[in-house]
Amino acid sequence: MAGQPLTGIARVYAAFTNSIAGIRAAWLNEEAFRQECLLVLAGVPLGLWIGQDAIERALLIGVLLNVLVVELLNSAVEATVDRIGFERHELSGRAKDIGSAAVFCALVLAGAVWLVVLMR
Repeated sequence: MAGQPLTGIARVYAAFTNSIAGIRAAWLNEEAFRQECLLVLAGVPLGLWIGQDAIERALLIGVLLNVLVVELLNSAVEATVDRIGFERHELSGRAKDIGSAAVFCALVLAGAVWLVVLMR
């Protein structure tokens, strides 16, 4: 029936297809996301090889995936702000700057974890 919320496997399937659409949109429209995907593509096998145990491997890979998560959220903020309007506004700029800062923090965290593991 139209208008009824999806439940069960239909809801899971809809959520999955929406997620794939979001990843595709980020890939097509966000150069930073594409660059970070390449970083993850190279970093995951390297992290599996460098990590001496499951914890190190999980940390090395997890912080890279975290960068993608934060980039996706930043891209969503930017798209929302741009949808509202392209005129300059202090709050719009602040929202975009804070999203960018979040990506920066995720990258610093990833670099720090990799550095600590490599220096052990």
